[in-house]
Amino acid sequence: MRVKDIMTADVKTVSPKSSIQEAAKLMSQFRIGCLIVTEKKLLAGIITESDIMREVVSKNKLPSKVKVEEFMTTEVVAVGPETEIEDAADSMTERRVKRLPVISRNQLVGIVSAVDIVAAEPKLMEQIAKIVLFPVKKKLAAG
Repeated sequence: MRVKDIMTADVKTVSPKSSIQEAAKLMSQFRIGCLIVTEKKLLAGIITESDIMREVVSKNKLPSKVKVEEFMTTEVVAVGPETEIEDAADSMTERRVKRLPVISRNQLVGIVSAVDIVAAEPKLMEQIAKIVLFPVKKKLAAG
């Protein structure tokens, strides 16, 4: 099975110049955990709920005054639509990310998440659990 078979094609995006408040509103409106950051229709980064909580809310910054570009991840791991989902899962595990933008001909065409992969291939659940549970295990070990 390939990424194109399970990806979400309706990807929600935000500009790097948008405020964190605008990004958070979009995430809330669409009930999603991340936005792909695009500039001139090209992938520029990704911003997640965790980024907002860790970098903005916990540091008492005003979300209306902080720009997405200040906290987005710019080194984004992406896959192509023809990528096998096992390979996408490997990429997620190696880089410890839960979502991968899907790029074709330098254009954003979709997004695939760890949940999408597990739903399509339950046998990959143990591998994906390493991504999802890593922060919990790390926190428990530190505590």
